Amino acid sequence: MNVSAPFIARPVATTLLTGGLALAGLVAFRLLPVSPLPQVEFPTISVSAGLPGASPETMATSVAAPLERQFGRIAGVTEMTSTSYLGATSIVLQFDLSRNIDGAARDVQAAINAARSYLPPDLPGNPTYRKVNPADAPILILALTSDTLSKGQMYDAASTILQQKLSQVKGVGQVFVGGSSLPAVRVELNPSALNKYGIGLEDVRAALAATNVKRPKGQLGGGGWTWEIQTNDQLRRAAAEYTPLIIAYRAGAAVGLADVASVQDSVEDLRAAGLVDGKPAVLLVVFRQPAANIIDTVDRVRGEVTQLAAAIPAAIRLSVVLDRTTTIRASLRDVELTLLVSVLLVILVVFAFLRSVRATLIASVAVPMSLIGTFGVMYLLGYSLDNLSLMALTISTGFVVDDAIVVLENITRHVEAGVPARRAALLGAKEIGFTVLSMSLSLVAVFIPILLMGGIVGRLFREFAVTLSAAILISLVVSLTTTPMMCGGLLHPEHSAAHGRLYAASGRLFEWMVRGYDVSLSWALRHHRSMLLLTLATVGVNGYLFARVPKGFFPQQDTGRLSGAIQAAQDISFEAMQGKLATIVDIIQTDPAVESVMGFTGGGGGSTRNTGRVFIQLKPLGERGVSADQVIARLRGKLAR
Repeated sequence: MNVSAPFIARPVATTLLTGGLALAGLVAFRLLPVSPLPQVEFPTISVSAGLPGASPETMATSVAAPLERQFGRIAGVTEMTSTSYLGATSIVLQFDLSRNIDGAARDVQAAINAARSYLPPDLPGNPTYRKVNPADAPILILALTSDTLSKGQMYDAASTILQQKLSQVKGVGQVFVGGSSLPAVRVELNPSALNKYGIGLEDVRAALAATNVKRPKGQLGGGGWTWEIQTNDQLRRAAAEYTPLIIAYRAGAAVGLADVASVQDSVEDLRAAGLVDGKPAVLLVVFRQPAANIIDTVDRVRGEVTQLAAAIPAAIRLSVVLDRTTTIRASLRDVELTLLVSVLLVILVVFAFLRSVRATLIASVAVPMSLIGTFGVMYLLGYSLDNLSLMALTISTGFVVDDAIVVLENITRHVEAGVPARRAALLGAKEIGFTVLSMSLSLVAVFIPILLMGGIVGRLFREFAVTLSAAILISLVVSLTTTPMMCGGLLHPEHSAAHGRLYAASGRLFEWMVRGYDVSLSWALRHHRSMLLLTLATVGVNGYLFARVPKGFFPQQDTGRLSGAIQAAQDISFEAMQGKLATIVDIIQTDPAVESVMGFTGGGGGSTRNTGRVFIQLKPLGERGVSADQVIARLRGKLAR
């Protein structure tokens, strides 16, 4: 049976099929998402709950314990870790890798609902959960700064305008606002004045609540008409409107709020702070949707920045302080360039040994066709253009050309023997078809252990193995269809064509290489014991080097971004912690390799008053001239003082 015969007999149909494969691959290439690593769905869920003012012991016994009892009944939970802070609790649930993350999320939500009756009744809100993915890092951080407006006003603009607009951008999954909180009126009571007038805290609270409740006022009606009485019972967010409120009457005189308290415009949570390059700032942290193209998403967000800046007060400056795609673009650009160089080198090597433009053209078609066709397979499997998949394509350039060369050489042998090109293509493809099939399948079999590998490593490298295997299989199809068809139409006997000096010189070079190989092979056959000892010594040296080479999950990369954690004593005040954060940001900012620094502390969500986070954006490697590790070592010395 000759699989290639129908394709050789129908060159037009074969050409159209080949063009369709290329077109599908090119369209898929435009649709593939871009990311630094494969889209691996890790079944891990983080649950957070907050109770302002509660001690860590109270959070552990009253909040974490009831939740843990309900979570322990969920199937597939392999590990559960809880951490309780002052006023906050965080529980991390890790599931079996075979567990669907969406199904696990539904079970977690059901467990939270079941535990609600066991939680403190004064809990401000239900515990919240979030699916955790190591690749789910912020893709962009925007900063709002102003010389005249307060952080509360900036936070108000960020949460009411920018957050909603950014969430509507295609590819954006979540937008978090941090560094402050919404504007609010704060009433700080004077205990001595309250005691003087005999007014309790509950009386003040009830008076304030009654002032902000919208109630029906009734109707006025006559014989043929009805009027609805409407007034505005709610005060706006202005301390001046709250100051004259009457909260009680004592000795026939009204006691105003200003008599027992200090009223001022402030924010809902005073214990939240954000800094950008030493200036107070509000941060917008942007996350992407699953499988979204990270580069296109960032480009769309950046395109909206100008319009967004026009939608907020002119006194607020909106700037991009952290862009995750900078290193991703550079990394993908390097890998794509390496891929193009690899394809070019393969074609040049093929031409150097075949010494025929037609034969090189036939063999070289398999390389781009296999790579382009692989993009279509990647799209159908839901893969992305990342460092691992592009590395697989780069490695495959040396594999995909082998099948075409084997088929080409066998057909050329018959053509040189005087067989017509069409007949030689049929005969050569029939003879070598099974051999090409066994070659390709043996290469694919090498990657079966990676395909069957379990755990996190297996999930990460599965895309690498499948991409490489798909390129090899597409190369097999191209070599048994397109390559024989092109051979039947383009090959002709080389002895009938005139050759130049370069062809003759390359022929003499190849003859010299063959004679050298003959001499070395003859020596090796005569000294088989020495060759056996040399082989064993090579294996031993390789084993020794394998044991000595440092090992790790991924090689250390200089992404131009650093992050740090700050932890102070448990009894530190928020004001002192804020001062320490400002000092640390100032020290980091003075380093010549640092472009911008972002820091924040407080604000809940597992962040307590004695902890803080710092994000550092380094200058491009060409400008700073030192690696990220050297910058870290230098900063450690400065911060240790």
